[in-house]
Amino acid sequence: MIKNEDINAREPNPNDIYPVQNSNQVTYIKPTIKNPNIIVGEFSYFSDVDFESHVIHLYPWYGDKLIIGKFCQIAAGVRFIMNGANHQMNSASTYPFYIFNGWRQELPQKSEFPYKGDTVVGNDVWIGQDATILPGVKIGDGAIIGTQSVVGSDVEPYAIVAGNPARQIRKRFDQELIELLLDLQWWNMDIPQIKEFIPILYNSDLQSVKEQILELLKR
Repeated sequence: MIKNEDINAREPNPNDIYPVQNSNQVTYIKPTIKNPNIIVGEFSYFSDVDFESHVIHLYPWYGDKLIIGKFCQIAAGVRFIMNGANHQMNSASTYPFYIFNGWRQELPQKSEFPYKGDTVVGNDVWIGQDATILPGVKIGDGAIIGTQSVVGSDVEPYAIVAGNPARQIRKRFDQELIELLLDLQWWNMDIPQIKEFIPILYNSDLQSVKEQILELLKR
């Protein structure tokens, strides 16, 4: 058992690859990234190793990016399918002759493909195990993605979505609290401020949370 005093023995370090004591099965994503088209904020973690291998069909010639905010929680088996997975659909065949040896087809212009743009995940987003995020999806801050969901359309901040295709089940909070959290952007606080704010983040008395955030925003 990990003792609480052991966990608190050192300061959080966003450059730790293995931030959980005595475990190499959870990784902070940012310090593991080598591909310049994958941009990840501090303290977002993956419940596995080799995050980049879960970003599929991210080809340099497409130029799309995967952008993930801070403090995201990404479970094992999650996959991000990027625009390079798309085939030309406005032609008589979808077969990609251009990627195989020996066929005489020039690479089509990017405009010929169903390009969806960058895939963007906000801050404090929880993506459940084995979920699949399709190209160009925008996931708002604080959203929750259910296990094995296939997300093909944008997700609003603080929404819970699940299913294939993923549909919104409900919002996590009322609109007032959602707007307060979006205004506060606690994930952009410095580490000492976040430490002070943790009791508010884990307070289930949401009316009290609203009042305390309002006080913070007045400062």
